[in-house]
Amino acid sequence: MAKTKELSKDVRDKIVDLHKAGMGYKTIAKQLGEKLTYSNVLLELTQLGGVVMEETNREAVATAVQRVAGMLQRSDQLDKVEQYRRREARKKASVEARLKAAIQSQLDGVRTGLSQLHNALGDVKDIQSSLADVSKDWRQSINTIENLKDVKDAVVQHSQLASAVENLKNIFSVPEIVADTQVLIEQAELLEAHRKLMDLECSRDDLMYEQYRMDSKNTHDMNLIRNYFGAVQGLSDDLAKQLWMVLQRAMGTVRRDPTMLVSVVRIIEREEKIDRRMLDRMKQSGFIPPSRPKRWKEKMFEVLEGTVTTRIEGSQSVTREADKMWMVRLLEITRKYVLDDLIVVKNLMVQCFPPHYNTFDRFFKLYHNAVSMRVQELAAEDLEANEIVSLLTWVLNTYKSVEMMGHPELLTEYDIHLMDPLLPQKVVDELLSKYVQTFTSNITGWLRKALETDKKDWFKETEPEADQDGYYQTTLPAIVFQMFEQNLQVAAQIDETFKEEVLKLCLKQMNSFLIRYREEAIAYKEDHLRDRQLPQCYVQYMIAIINNCHTFKESINSLKRKYLKSTEPTQNDAAIERTLNDVAKDGCQFLLDEVFLDLEHHLSELLTRKWLTGTHAVDTICVTVDDYFNDFAKIKKPFNTEMTSEAHRRVVVEYIKAVMQKRITFKNADERREGADRMIKEAEQFKFLFRKLTAGEETDRLCDAIAAIAEVFKLTDPTLLYLEVSTLVSKYPDIREEHIVAILAVRGDASREMKQMIIETLNQNKPSYAGNTQHIFKDITVPTVTMTSMSSSMAATANKLLK
Repeated sequence: MAKTKELSKDVRDKIVDLHKAGMGYKTIAKQLGEKLTYSNVLLELTQLGGVVMEETNREAVATAVQRVAGMLQRSDQLDKVEQYRRREARKKASVEARLKAAIQSQLDGVRTGLSQLHNALGDVKDIQSSLADVSKDWRQSINTIENLKDVKDAVVQHSQLASAVENLKNIFSVPEIVADTQVLIEQAELLEAHRKLMDLECSRDDLMYEQYRMDSKNTHDMNLIRNYFGAVQGLSDDLAKQLWMVLQRAMGTVRRDPTMLVSVVRIIEREEKIDRRMLDRMKQSGFIPPSRPKRWKEKMFEVLEGTVTTRIEGSQSVTREADKMWMVRLLEITRKYVLDDLIVVKNLMVQCFPPHYNTFDRFFKLYHNAVSMRVQELAAEDLEANEIVSLLTWVLNTYKSVEMMGHPELLTEYDIHLMDPLLPQKVVDELLSKYVQTFTSNITGWLRKALETDKKDWFKETEPEADQDGYYQTTLPAIVFQMFEQNLQVAAQIDETFKEEVLKLCLKQMNSFLIRYREEAIAYKEDHLRDRQLPQCYVQYMIAIINNCHTFKESINSLKRKYLKSTEPTQNDAAIERTLNDVAKDGCQFLLDEVFLDLEHHLSELLTRKWLTGTHAVDTICVTVDDYFNDFAKIKKPFNTEMTSEAHRRVVVEYIKAVMQKRITFKNADERREGADRMIKEAEQFKFLFRKLTAGEETDRLCDAIAAIAEVFKLTDPTLLYLEVSTLVSKYPDIREEHIVAILAVRGDASREMKQMIIETLNQNKPSYAGNTQHIFKDITVPTVTMTSMSSSMAATANKLLK
């Protein structure tokens, strides 16, 4: 105890910490150093335990006092003291019982452990004694083993002699067996031939093995055995050739004589077993017979793969030079071969191979790989557009369809969704890009050729054909859209996305084509103007050109509805619509120009002295227009309606131009009245004509402009002239100052002062007009000479007034 007190406080703290960490007192003593003895540590821990117990007791008493104080806080709780005491006594007894049970359980475990350790100690001693006896016996037997070496050699020699005796019959009859085996191979008795071959190989291999065991370095004897059995290797090679030949013809053999194929598989399985046995013996002895392992099973699969590849590659019966449809024929033959062969594999060949070969899966993959290699070779060739489409359609659609790999008989054996694609996506994209380039070039040529053919028809002496409604047309729209339809149907066989891409390409080319179409129509008109007698059917073919625009629109919309999923307009729609409208508008304008070229002489007679004295110019104009519009009735709406409105407007404008050109100046009221009456009558003639041409639609406003001017001429009281002119201006707000001056000049009785007053007053009270009002005077110009002289006259009048 005294020694423990001599320990420093640091050492005592370390002992406590290590003890709390689970170390024993011996370990603690070693840990803290040699100067600290076991007794020091033990006494320290004992003293610590006493201190801990005392501290624990004090804490327990304090806790009890506190608890009792809590129970007896009121005077009425003193009556329950006995009850509290008994309850605490029960709790204490319960805790002590649990503690005793736990300690007893621990003691029982310790007792059991000690017993097991005691038994283990006894077993270790027994084993130690037995090992000593074994070691003693082994040392005594070393000399005995060395004395048995002669016996061992004798056993080896006996084994060799026994093997030689066993194979003695085969050794002497090797030439005879070789000859018999050769005959059996030639007669296709493959199983029997293989049995004899195995006997020969077994004899050779056993002799060589025994020789190897006796003297592995004696190459002379080994070569002697090998040479004696030299013909055996030739038999093995000949038999292998027969096996490979049968496998190369497996598809035919399995239909005709499946037992032959079964025999081949049995032979290969036998050889596989022998290979495995020889390899296992090599691992033990290091000896391997000649030509082993044969690996005929691997060779069998190589032969089958080559057979499948040859069958796929040999399906091409024609070339491009001999048949333009060579690609279609090739792919169809390939499809038929693959489907027929796989059905044979499923129904017949699977039964000829062991189940673990997974025969169908293997053949399925072989055919898939062979077809993939073949189509990649085809894709690498310089294919034309139709060949590209045929190949891609077959690869992307036909191959996995029910017509081929998706056939109902095959689906039960293999999931086609697990197959790799026949062509890499990069190759597919390259083919599609090449097709688009070729198609673009081809369609440009086709469209140019179609337009050239149509142009030749324009110069024919016979009228163009009419449709079922009697409208003139040419074959151009039908040819163009038949061409588009065929290519879109072909593109649709590949996939939806590509189909839409081809349609957009067609529309893009269509826009370029229509621009050329418009240029050719303009050139056609210019050729006609050089000699209006040619072409004889110029009007009819120009009508057909206009109608073709309507047909083009309908055909384009039809293609879009049929081949486009989206209803949104494409980027070429607006350009196509604009170009078609321009072509039709130009055509209508050219026809009206033709009409007014014929009317030019008669229009020049209007508002002249000849006209005033009596002429049939307007009658002739109406008859001519009516005659032309009998042909124009074959123009489709809305172009027909627009053309009639434009003709009406131009007739009225030309009539009013005659007024503005001051071809006549009325000398007196009678001439003004007579001229005005004629103008009103002729306005009614125009109304009647265009009501007829427009099927009763409103046509009065334009012709009323002629009547309104006539009213200005007809007025007898010059003082009311301003009011009449004001009425004219209010009806036609686009009338300009020079127009009024020209009208007053034709009237002939308006003084300069009156003209100036009317102009100035109108300028001050110029009416406004809506933007949608139909313009008449806007495009009518007054000759410059007239305006210049009028300006000079007005200037002179102004000077006189100033004076």
